[in-house]
Amino acid sequence: MNGYAPSNGRNGDGRSEGRSGGWRGGGGAAADGGELGMVVAGSLTDGVSVRLDAGVSVEDVKVGTLVSVQGSQTRFLGTLTGVELGSSDPTLASSPPDVSNPLVAEALAGTAAYGTITVEPTLALGVGGAQPAKTIPPHFARASAASEDDVALVFGEEGDGRFHIGNPMDMEAKLCLNIDELVKRSNGVFGKSVTGKTYLTRLLLIGILQRGEAANLIFDMHGEYGWRGSSEHMNEVKGLKQLFGSRVAVFSLDPESARRRGLQSDYDVRIGCDDIEPEDVAVIADEWNLSDVAVEATYTLERRFGGKWISALADLDADGSNELARELNIPHSTLSALRNRLSRLRRFDFVVDGKGGSAVNEMLAYINDGRHVVLEFGRYGNDIGAYLLVANMLTRRVHKRYVELSERASGGAAERPRPLVITIEEAHKFLSSAIAKNTIFGSIAREMRKYNVTLLVVDQRPSGIDEEVMSQLGTKIACLLDNERDADAVLSGVSGSRKLRTALSRLESNRQALAFGHALPMPVVMQTREYGSAESYRELGFSDASELRAQAERNTDLLFGAAPGRGG
Repeated sequence: MNGYAPSNGRNGDGRSEGRSGGWRGGGGAAADGGELGMVVAGSLTDGVSVRLDAGVSVEDVKVGTLVSVQGSQTRFLGTLTGVELGSSDPTLASSPPDVSNPLVAEALAGTAAYGTITVEPTLALGVGGAQPAKTIPPHFARASAASEDDVALVFGEEGDGRFHIGNPMDMEAKLCLNIDELVKRSNGVFGKSVTGKTYLTRLLLIGILQRGEAANLIFDMHGEYGWRGSSEHMNEVKGLKQLFGSRVAVFSLDPESARRRGLQSDYDVRIGCDDIEPEDVAVIADEWNLSDVAVEATYTLERRFGGKWISALADLDADGSNELARELNIPHSTLSALRNRLSRLRRFDFVVDGKGGSAVNEMLAYINDGRHVVLEFGRYGNDIGAYLLVANMLTRRVHKRYVELSERASGGAAERPRPLVITIEEAHKFLSSAIAKNTIFGSIAREMRKYNVTLLVVDQRPSGIDEEVMSQLGTKIACLLDNERDADAVLSGVSGSRKLRTALSRLESNRQALAFGHALPMPVVMQTREYGSAESYRELGFSDASELRAQAERNTDLLFGAAPGRGG
């Protein structure tokens, strides 16, 4: 009912007169520091209720907006978590007045009929910066839209370890997260399809690369992070290799796919059958419909044949299979099913007989040299079994080396290895409750940064991830999730989760997210910064479009061994 927008006592453009120009109507956004209203009730548990001023329309206030409340001694910064209509006359609901006469509407608006908002005070702002709010503002404290100065004070300014990830809702201020805090723990990016998860992940990876405090190992399932990626409109955007050049190495499981795109990988990954261990098969058991008995049989086979257990099983004929089943006390049907499933490995061109290449050594060499590794899967990105197998195998071996290096460093024999962030997509496949305790990814999440290895998990089904693992994620960025279980999983264990869920459920379907956790001082709804235009590359600190194209051509020439200088 407070949408009648009376004009008396207001500026000529309909805004309420306030110290900073008031609330900007029509666009659904707040002017910098625009007045909203006064506190009339509240509690530390439920937040404070703010009665909107007569000139502020409920249509212009949005859940997720940052709000500043000036108390008598302290200024608070919080999030708008609810919007309601109120009335001082109970008969208005049962017998609404005839508002066809503008004078009647104008007389009622802001007096008998008014709007209220609920604000969750999160931080207390003072000379020493921002501290968690342990009390609430008093009655009649004035509330206003947060200003750019408020955002800069709380979230910091770009540079010195802080990376501009987006903008608070309906604000132009830069919202920065602390990259140094981000890499200290495992983190997650969530959201249903086509909501901007890839955009956010790409931006986070760029922030980590620019900061230089940690290395990245990215298991690039769909080719979005290496040489080039795609936008929500299916337009090509530049990947990490184009932006960072030799600082990023692209490994490939499918070099033919790279060549068809006119590219050359830095290293072609080959995995030997003798390199595959029972722990690697256990991760793909659900995907390949392997029973628990079949998984246990892999350990028995390894004890019997050593590293060549897969080849030995594949070479058996029917009689040999029956004899081996009796010898090892394994049901013949189980052994036969296991043999048939493992025969799928022969369909992968990157799987070879015997021992494979030295992918792990090459990865570690690049990482130790201060570079970052993207493993592209090419056509195998659509095969979840291949993705699970390779990501698990390589991560287990990289983690093992990091444990060894960290233990040597603890003994004073070496320096601690460079912090490593491992990015995995379809994370619920690795981290479900059934297998998280037995996979390397579950171990890394629980270890936090014990061995200088953390995860960046990207997923559209967070409810499929083990609760313990979710609780260990330091920073979470959630795009729209329309499944209740997924929303509950992301917000599980978070203070004020009920109110944050309201903000999460009201997100727009693309490039808008709720971010909270260790890399941010408070939860915030944000619009992801633009990525993909020439202007966006310049804002990220890269060359303009023409220079990028020229550099891309030079890189391609070098990769293929062409004469330098082709194409300028």
